[in-house]
Amino acid sequence: MEKAILLESVSKKYDVGSSSLEVIKDLTFDVNENEFVCIVGPSGCGKTTLLRIISGLEPPSSGRVLVFGRPPDPKRQRFGVIFQEDSLLPWRTVLGNVEFGLEIQDQKEAEREKIAKTFLELVGLQGFENYYPHQISGGMKKRVAIARALAIDPDLILMDEPFADLDAQTRSFMQRELLNIWSKLNKTVLFITHNVEEAVFLAQRVVVLTKRPSKVKQIINIDLPYPRARLSPPFISYRERILTAFHEELEVT
Repeated sequence: MEKAILLESVSKKYDVGSSSLEVIKDLTFDVNENEFVCIVGPSGCGKTTLLRIISGLEPPSSGRVLVFGRPPDPKRQRFGVIFQEDSLLPWRTVLGNVEFGLEIQDQKEAEREKIAKTFLELVGLQGFENYYPHQISGGMKKRVAIARALAIDPDLILMDEPFADLDAQTRSFMQRELLNIWSKLNKTVLFITHNVEEAVFLAQRVVVLTKRPSKVKQIINIDLPYPRARLSPPFISYRERILTAFHEELEVT
């Protein structure tokens, strides 16, 4: 089976004055089609840089990256990217924000509206089409961002700590909503988070990265059925296992 994402010995260096900063070093892992994978690792270890490389926004310094068998190219492949900041356009309505990517694809107006409304309904925002971003809550803004990413029918969904700025109750709700959407659409999701409990709740596999320059420290299969009970002994066992690997990196000098 062709891999949705394949990274082989990927490294990334930035020139800083007369020296260079190595952010990622010899990083290798893969993601299967329709799989939900979470990445956790210490702050500054290059998680966001890795997402930019996978989406084709910047090249690796060395190594190989393939998305569905081809080098990533945002002009030829569809990436649904969701960042911590919603990046909604404040002068556009909720509907207009979801239609934005479809406009770039030159979809006709009637078709754009039909598709956008379909995905707003999927994320539970029917009736809010004519609201503006400042008129809706943080959780609703996240749902708009998810609908916008899904509306373009992406080959791959890349999420960079999208729920980090939400309160605990809203975050828990959005996690459940995301899993519900993923189960319906069968998309491939790569999700970056600092929250280990979130990773265990969402992912089929969790990739733990080392501190900078980051490599894969451990890949843990989460063999639990959905929906997952956060207080169950197996869930807590997985969480503690990942936390141990995570904290080992924080303690390395």
